[in-house]
Amino acid sequence: MIPTLSLPAIPSARACPITRRRLQRWMENVSLWLAVLVLLFVHPLYAEASESDGAGAFHFVDGEGRWRDPATLLTTDYRVTVSGLIADTVLKQRFANTGQQWREGVFVFPLPENASVYGLTMIAGERRIEGEIHTRQDATRQYQKAREEGRQAARVEQQRANLFTTHLANIPPGEAVTVELRYQQAVRYQSGEFELRLPTTLTPRYMPGRPFANRPANWQGGWATPTIEVPDADRISPFTVRAGDVAEGSHLAQVSLTLNAGLPIAEVSSPSHRLLSTWEGDTVIVTPEQGALVMDRDLVVRWSPQRGQAPSAALFHETFEGEDFLLAMLVPGQAPRQTLPRELVFVIDTSGSMAGSSIRQARASLLRGLDTLGRDDRFNVIQFNSQTRALFRSAQPADAGNLARARRYVQELAANGGTEMAPALEAALVETRRGNESGSFVRQVVFITDGAVGNEPRLFRQISNQLGDSRLFTVGIGSAPNMHFMREAARYGRGTFTAINDLGALSEPLDELFAKMEAPVMTDIQSEWPAGTEAVLPQRPGDLFLGEPLIQVVRGQGAEGEVIASGRLPDGSEWQQTMNLAQAAPGRGLHRYWARQKIDSLLDQGLSGQSDEATRAVVTALGLRHQLVTPHTSFVAVDKTPVRAPEDPLATDQVPTLKPHGTTDGMLRYPQTATWSPLLMAMGLFGLMISLAALTLQRRVWA
Repeated sequence: MIPTLSLPAIPSARACPITRRRLQRWMENVSLWLAVLVLLFVHPLYAEASESDGAGAFHFVDGEGRWRDPATLLTTDYRVTVSGLIADTVLKQRFANTGQQWREGVFVFPLPENASVYGLTMIAGERRIEGEIHTRQDATRQYQKAREEGRQAARVEQQRANLFTTHLANIPPGEAVTVELRYQQAVRYQSGEFELRLPTTLTPRYMPGRPFANRPANWQGGWATPTIEVPDADRISPFTVRAGDVAEGSHLAQVSLTLNAGLPIAEVSSPSHRLLSTWEGDTVIVTPEQGALVMDRDLVVRWSPQRGQAPSAALFHETFEGEDFLLAMLVPGQAPRQTLPRELVFVIDTSGSMAGSSIRQARASLLRGLDTLGRDDRFNVIQFNSQTRALFRSAQPADAGNLARARRYVQELAANGGTEMAPALEAALVETRRGNESGSFVRQVVFITDGAVGNEPRLFRQISNQLGDSRLFTVGIGSAPNMHFMREAARYGRGTFTAINDLGALSEPLDELFAKMEAPVMTDIQSEWPAGTEAVLPQRPGDLFLGEPLIQVVRGQGAEGEVIASGRLPDGSEWQQTMNLAQAAPGRGLHRYWARQKIDSLLDQGLSGQSDEATRAVVTALGLRHQLVTPHTSFVAVDKTPVRAPEDPLATDQVPTLKPHGTTDGMLRYPQTATWSPLLMAMGLFGLMISLAALTLQRRVWA
């Protein structure tokens, strides 16, 4: 019940001071009662706009705000086989239509940052339709034509190096269709341990920049609209929901790994999940202990060889379409340590995506980094969200007072706001560099973030242009970090990277990273292959840190002759190692690994403004020849027989991803569930009423 509003008589403006105070109280009363009325009137409209008509099932609405059936159910199955340094994965995505209407499923999903998708099969009942690689435009045309004609079709395209989209058209009511993808990735090897990461969800990315002017908002592909810095924002922003928002049995993953490392494996572990490992000779079968996994975090699997069996060199050979391909790995021994004064700049992401366990991991990582500072070092701390703030104007000595101040500062950091990385990078690489013009300090930047941004290419270009004499090291935070950003930012920054999945497993990867930063690097690395060998990648290997291998892949070189690798150690001495190519073991997928390295090197030219139509043509040709999904090539599988009548409608479901484990509800990105027009109209109406009331009051008082 709304109380009766009783207004006193309006006093004259020429009244005494006591009367003027009464006038002030009268106006405050009017404002209070108007606010009460606004809340009472608007609350039902807000509730109407935000309520859901049922729990446990995720719903979508069409452009007119009408409810639709529960979204398509999604389950996945990963079958991973590791042979030496290459992991080959068969990923099955099963889309089940539980509604009464024909559906199209669209699913934006992550893959490893170094994945090469080379196969697609659509499975509908007993039929298997093999996909073909085409240019992206041609694949899109074939898919759209089949979709409109009622034929079942599947298309897979690349949005980022680690972000892809599956389109599946004409899923019959009450039935399921499976999309089977095949991809390979290089296994990461460092400090005597192998590591493989399988992402199952992604942290919603911040899209900086202004929306395009004079362009209608596009809400068809995701929750974000294109901006001048992220023109494809609508294609990389899938809706993000809680696990309880999807139907029971949806968004679960079965995983099985077969490890054929080529050497005896001593231990298999994971910082993200509990595992079951079964040894069958030198082969190990690994599955999650809990069975099906909820798709809300990365699965990280690590394995190490038996003592004394860690490889110092490895060589693999493959013949593809008459051409030879070689993959070589060399692990330099440990160099003598040299302690040099350092200037460490710690940059910590305090944006809203870091809220929850991520900000706790980030604070703990930074505090551990402060503990590595020596008395001859200098340091600074920079935090960023929507704004960038530095603890000091420039780097300060790592004395007890400054370190104590920094620890208090870090412990009070909280997560909120946007992820404006560009100003933070400029502050770390340019603005706070004062005082080290002589180069007397080794300058290192530690960038701690979840990498949840959509403008990665611009940031990589900025790092390349502003790096100077610094080195950039990245620390991935959270259960689903953007590892593409971590790896590439560190590569452009002439550093290395690591990732933290859980507070309980924080010390080992951080201690390893900081040990690398303290240890000198090997520079001036060169390799001499037999005469006539030209297609060597990378052509100019980057510097190596403690425990990191030198890896090169070559096209057109048979298993004969030898390769000589050399480099310069910190003390000025030369390191050299020779490998006999005749000792190469059989390898698989080396041609795809070489093609991916070549494509990446060509795409790098775009960051420096050197990319052109000729480069695009070469990337397209490589993708078509080696059957790889690239920014310019896509897989498409089309059935020949129509299954949906033209008069039967087709609804499109944007299949959501799950909120990453440990993040807060601020990361939820729901579809529009009702029109907000009534709420906005009501607020505008009451704003008008308040303005009219104020105008009338002014006229009466001052008449």
